[in-house]
Amino acid sequence: MSAVVTNAVAIPRRRAFQKEDRLWVSIGLYTALGLAIAVPLALMFLWSIADGWSPPLVIPKDYTMQRWASVLEDSNLIQAALNSIVIAIVVTFATAAIALPTAWAMARFPFRLKRLVEIFILAPIIIPGLVVAVGIGQVFLVLGLAYSVPGVILVQIVGTLPLMIRLMTAALETIPDDLIHAARSLGAGTVGIVTHIILPLAIPGLLAGGLMSFIGSFEEFDKSFIVGAPVVQTLPIKLYMYLDPYSMQLPLASIVSFILLLPALIVFVIAGRILRDDLMAAGMGKI
Repeated sequence: MSAVVTNAVAIPRRRAFQKEDRLWVSIGLYTALGLAIAVPLALMFLWSIADGWSPPLVIPKDYTMQRWASVLEDSNLIQAALNSIVIAIVVTFATAAIALPTAWAMARFPFRLKRLVEIFILAPIIIPGLVVAVGIGQVFLVLGLAYSVPGVILVQIVGTLPLMIRLMTAALETIPDDLIHAARSLGAGTVGIVTHIILPLAIPGLLAGGLMSFIGSFEEFDKSFIVGAPVVQTLPIKLYMYLDPYSMQLPLASIVSFILLLPALIVFVIAGRILRDDLMAAGMGKI
């Protein structure tokens, strides 16, 4: 019987993170953040105030605020912004109302074919938005919902509902069964349990899903364009019109892009301050 001698291969250990590494890690993170967010915002702002900007100029030579003034005085753009805000608010609350019972069933009740139901719920964000919009647009045209604000709201809910259900499911799964059983043993009814236990504990999930739904609705283009344009105007639709290759207006498109990005940045800063990372990770990673 021959002995087999195995030479262990030394695997270099990864160097542990040290306190003195904070400076370089911070520089790297803030540099990446600047390249991903600050630089595009700065370029858009320069385009919006540039009075002529063409190669080989690195930065504009002359500046003007006339375009900002004309855009802010444009009644059509103001109406599009109001439409986007109102539709986003309605979509957020409607999505939460629909997602809460669905997420509760997905989180608390085991049933056959549950995996298939989860895939079905995720279908609107798995399939390209344009394909979903064309299919729903045909149905809405028959139902008389095309080219109307209610139609745009309904078609946007189709896109925001899957993510809300995932986040709410992740939040509701953390509620202990013992807490609900204890409330029932003390005489609490279904309404009392929902009001005093489930909803307060589900607030982080509602906030996370609500913020994501608001941004998703505010910046949604494909479905809104197919169902609502040109009767219902939103900011993304106005941006598309400014980027028309036959009449491209980059300065005006930069202003609208700037307006579209600011609410998203504000919402994600708020989300980073008040929401738990584990909830977002569970909701985004749960399939």
